[in-house]
Amino acid sequence: MAKTTLARIVGGIGMDRRTAIRGPLALLPFVVLGIGSGTPLPAEDWPRFRGPDGRGIGASSVPSRWGDGRNVRWRTPLPGSGSSSPIVHGDRVYVTAWSRGQGNAALVRHLLAIDRADGRIAWQRDVAASGPDDAYQGYLTEHGYASSTPVTDGRTVVAHFGKGGVVAWDRDGTELWRADVGQESSNRRWGSAASPVIVGDRVIVSAAEESQSLRAFDLRTGKPLWKSEAAQLELAYGTPVPVTLDDGTVELVLAVPEEVWGLDPSTGKTRWYATTALTGNVSPSVVVDGTTLYVFGGFRSAGALALRAGGRGDVTKTHVLWTSRSSSYVATPVLHDGHLYWIDDRGQAHCISARDGAPVYRERVEGLAGGGGRPVYASPVVSDGRIYVVSRWSGTFVLPAEPRFEILAHNVFGDDDSDASATPAIADGDLFLRSGRFLTCIGE
Repeated sequence: MAKTTLARIVGGIGMDRRTAIRGPLALLPFVVLGIGSGTPLPAEDWPRFRGPDGRGIGASSVPSRWGDGRNVRWRTPLPGSGSSSPIVHGDRVYVTAWSRGQGNAALVRHLLAIDRADGRIAWQRDVAASGPDDAYQGYLTEHGYASSTPVTDGRTVVAHFGKGGVVAWDRDGTELWRADVGQESSNRRWGSAASPVIVGDRVIVSAAEESQSLRAFDLRTGKPLWKSEAAQLELAYGTPVPVTLDDGTVELVLAVPEEVWGLDPSTGKTRWYATTALTGNVSPSVVVDGTTLYVFGGFRSAGALALRAGGRGDVTKTHVLWTSRSSSYVATPVLHDGHLYWIDDRGQAHCISARDGAPVYRERVEGLAGGGGRPVYASPVVSDGRIYVVSRWSGTFVLPAEPRFEILAHNVFGDDDSDASATPAIADGDLFLRSGRFLTCIGE
């Protein structure tokens, strides 16, 4: 089926087409109190990729140093590898993984619900492949078959398993629904990456790899609500991000090769688009600050730009605020106090001004091993004025969330040499790290 550029579509979008390894002290239940008020504050959740608002900012302070039993609450072996990030809601942590049996056994993907207090696995659900997946070769070996981070509203947990479909469970692990989103492959055959997001009563899924489409499903029932197809979705690996405009209107923003789109999340129709110079694959998600958007990515013609959300039609000439040659190839940068930070796939730490895109620093990170490939895939997160960046083979680097370069701490687990490509989660003073072998809870 021939597909058109989604930014040109104005109508006609249809709906048819195990045991934990625990530290010496158990995590005791506690209540965080408002300073000077004695009023309990709500528990901090991290219910989707890059946190509650998709900005990668934690509301609590987590340790900057750990390892060899220090500040490690618990450590849970996982049934398989993966680069999806953990999410947190209430007393549960959710994470996906993938594995195969002996020989040529079929691919199986897993969703685990883990008790936040002690790291015990509350339940595990296995989803067998519904058809053939891309061969485990090339760049696919760098992240595997469980790269999409699940999403939850506390009642329903939704996981996107690529060609294995989208599956939803309730908190107790009862399957609620599942939906097929296609069996195609991009011309790179790199596999899925984008994570689902919840907008109101619907879950939005980017099936760019499986069918060059965006899809919306009813969160509770899985009923298909709309599907928008576009050839330009090929090689768009970022997660769609909801943006609330000044008048309360919600838009869904996604960067694709050479364009940024603003969509109506209730219909999938395009409201506006802006052209960019970011050609090739676009992996980072759009960074949102109110109604200002920061876009990174591209291959060869890589770069960054800032623009205002909202508008109608082509807003390139009216809404683009600045462009820059600085870019992140894989990781989504984090915005803090007027600056954007990331460590790129070549091992250089970057800081640029959010006001005009001007570079503040670009420094080589010592001790960051390439391991025969790109050293950083995970996106940075911020806690209490510190930036946490997980590297693939060299542990976690902690930097100041300030326009100056310094390595405050470098934390390594000496007994885990597996690939760590997942973005950390932060909740109530705990930092959740996921590698190819373990899910680890860091806390004082």
